[in-house]
Amino acid sequence: MADTIGMAILAAGEGKRLGKPIPKPLVELLGRPLVDYVYESAVSFANDNFSSVKTGMVVGHQKELIIEHYKKSEIEFPVQEKQLGTADALRSYFKGCDWASSCGYTLVICGDTPLISKQELSMLWKTMKGNKVDGAAATFLTDNPYGYGRIVSESGPGFKIVEEKDATDEQRKINNVNSGLYLFKTSYLMDKLSAVSNDNKSGEFYLTDVFSEEENVGYCTFKDSVPFMGVNNLVQLNSARLFMQYRINMNHLQNGVHILDESSTWIDSSVVIGKGTTIYPQVHLRGNSVIGENCIVDTGVVFNNSKVDNNVEIKPYSILEDSQVSSGCSIGPYARLRPGANIGEKSKIGNFVEIKKSNLKKGVSVSHLSYVGDAEIDDNVNIGCGFITCNYDGANKSKTIIGKNSFIGSDTQMIAPVSVGESCYIASGSTISKDLQDGDF
Repeated sequence: MADTIGMAILAAGEGKRLGKPIPKPLVELLGRPLVDYVYESAVSFANDNFSSVKTGMVVGHQKELIIEHYKKSEIEFPVQEKQLGTADALRSYFKGCDWASSCGYTLVICGDTPLISKQELSMLWKTMKGNKVDGAAATFLTDNPYGYGRIVSESGPGFKIVEEKDATDEQRKINNVNSGLYLFKTSYLMDKLSAVSNDNKSGEFYLTDVFSEEENVGYCTFKDSVPFMGVNNLVQLNSARLFMQYRINMNHLQNGVHILDESSTWIDSSVVIGKGTTIYPQVHLRGNSVIGENCIVDTGVVFNNSKVDNNVEIKPYSILEDSQVSSGCSIGPYARLRPGANIGEKSKIGNFVEIKKSNLKKGVSVSHLSYVGDAEIDDNVNIGCGFITCNYDGANKSKTIIGKNSFIGSDTQMIAPVSVGESCYIASGSTISKDLQDGDF
């Protein structure tokens, strides 16, 4: 059908030069695999322009890891048994996806190009429609074309792509080069794909051979090469990270987040930040972290999969891991919230305080040098310096419960399991191993 598209994502790369024991498409870039960025951009573009969208991700090396990563998606996974070139990968795609040949159009995109956005894909589609061509390639201009296929158009209505190894000295001077991003009428692609041979100096089946000067094909040339950056080694991975981080930070700035030094602030693509929040230098925000409006995240803070409500101040060098902080709280400096820490409204967690798997309700104060683990602490409890919940006996972890409005003096130890009632007063230096009732002193 003319208004349907099949998306062929080429993700069979091994990625030896990236030095990871996983396939290249799964190598992480700011908290997410490289191929996630490609897939989301392609889906966003396709959903805007076509009534039906299907995806085939061509896999090879450690394919089971990629399949597992996308197990909840509707992607299909044709296998390229040997890496014999991009045309061979497309043959694997059509062989492995029984719906692929019936789609009106086919998008071909590399799984290691995380900076490609919906904008580039939309411009390529606009070129294809406007020029009424059967196939279109995205190209870009570069001062250093070495290693890229050159765009050659000397005669006829179309163009051809000549790979570096096969180019003449004159062709190597051309600075308009192939990006590896293509869009085709599926009928045209299948017809030309069957004729592609490996009669070239690399002995590979080049998808670029489906273009020729005699065919009704065109190209869309971009002045900026950055969106088409492939990630094949650690240098390129780091470059992609810098560009992606700049893009993420600029997006937050445009949405009203005050990032005081975008060059030293690292924010994963999945992080959500409310407007009016101020991010100081050297902050790392990772995973699925969410920060509310009008917060302060001071220097050196690290978030990982944590949620913070509005009007919270996170003071310097604090660490939050899989934790939640309610509105109006103050955390740190040098505090650590470990997994399962849940801090209630207007509570204060001070310097060198560690909270683990504990619920602190409204107005709790743990100001300094304390450890709270496996605890339930009710409203308006004040905990002095040097407090410890002794929650582990060498075999089991037990809970400490403290009732509302209680005062816990400095240097107190709670030998769990233990329960303290409401409005209790515990003097400094106490060791509590038995339950206390409401109002006990």
